[in-house]
Amino acid sequence: MTDYTREGVTTFDVRARTFVAAGPEKVYDTVSDLARSAEWSVECRGGTWVRGAPREVGSVFRGDNERAAEPVAWAPVIRGTWQTEAEVVEAVPGKVFRWVVLDSARNRQESTWSFEIEAVDGGSLLTHHYRLGRLTEGLSKIFSAGLDEDGRERFVREWNAKLAADVRATVEHIKYVIEKD
Repeated sequence: MTDYTREGVTTFDVRARTFVAAGPEKVYDTVSDLARSAEWSVECRGGTWVRGAPREVGSVFRGDNERAAEPVAWAPVIRGTWQTEAEVVEAVPGKVFRWVVLDSARNRQESTWSFEIEAVDGGSLLTHHYRLGRLTEGLSKIFSAGLDEDGRERFVREWNAKLAADVRATVEHIKYVIEKD
């Protein structure tokens, strides 16, 4: 049995990579424009910068999100619309754009999303990565109130599969958005 609340645990860890026929600067300019997320994300419908300058370390972005009932339909997760706030923790043009999801008190959680870009012949390799260490504030409530140990293990297994599909879809959509220009 895994204790998903302890330090050092990895709850989710998924990544997807694709070739994009564009230079690293163009890829970075696109993926770091979080307000455009609706063009490629499975759940994020865009949002606004609420603190700091867009794309700068320390800046905070409020994302508008929407989830249908289908993903892991049995699990007691948020359905419909909700918002999250995230802080940019790394922003290196042409290389990496990384942010962490904040809790309701605006503290960093171990919920990290990133786009990593590598220059290659004819374009860029774009990697989208998500890692969750310790449970977020919301998942902690779900795990403690709504799931037994078997349910927790099943949820982690099935949600990892859902997340893997989501990050794969995201990089493919980004590829399409960039290459159609």
